[in-house]
Amino acid sequence: MSDSPDHHSSPPAPADPQLAGQLAAWLEQLGLAGQLAAAGLPTFERDADGTALWREATGDPVGQERLEQLDRLLRSEGEDPAYAVPVDLVRLRREARVRAELLDGGWVDYAGVAALRGVSLNAARFAVHKAAERRTLLLVSHEGTVLVPSFQLDDAGEVRTELLTVLEPLLAAVDPWRAWIWLTHPAALLGGAVPHEAARDPEELPVVQRAAVALAERARSTQG
Repeated sequence: MSDSPDHHSSPPAPADPQLAGQLAAWLEQLGLAGQLAAAGLPTFERDADGTALWREATGDPVGQERLEQLDRLLRSEGEDPAYAVPVDLVRLRREARVRAELLDGGWVDYAGVAALRGVSLNAARFAVHKAAERRTLLLVSHEGTVLVPSFQLDDAGEVRTELLTVLEPLLAAVDPWRAWIWLTHPAALLGGAVPHEAARDPEELPVVQRAAVALAERARSTQG
């Protein structure tokens, strides 16, 4: 056992109220305060006097050093911190908005698939998960429910044939929510076309397939 006396680390210096307020006001002005928790960052709330109180996810107060670090992190995009925008928070806000749009009637559940195919609920559930294992059907989990995005289904509840070779590379590497968003919104890799719509055109389908492969490769490189 060491002969040296025990040293207790001193508590962090309290956060400067001015910096705490400026950072909070900046994020509120950008409409990004609600994305802090989703990004795994400290969050803030205002007390009765309007003072911004920053806290870690554990509930512990954010100290001055941590607050300065957070301020530098959020302002690190761009050459001039005064005009910086926290890109990751902007992306999270956009994804949250898009998810809400997709959830508004853009999917069916097992019962919906069963009704379209004219089969039992159990048969539909089995077929859905078999297709997902083969990466020929996109499934998304949300609040304990398995969603089957409806854009990929034809009138009989089967996966559109032209999408099979698009889904396979995507589902091998891309998060299901990201895949859903990419397939149903204008894509830069396709000159602004919506992937699942462009895939209906036999001349455009190879382009969509290549874009899906490129997106999957990018996702793998990011994960690596």
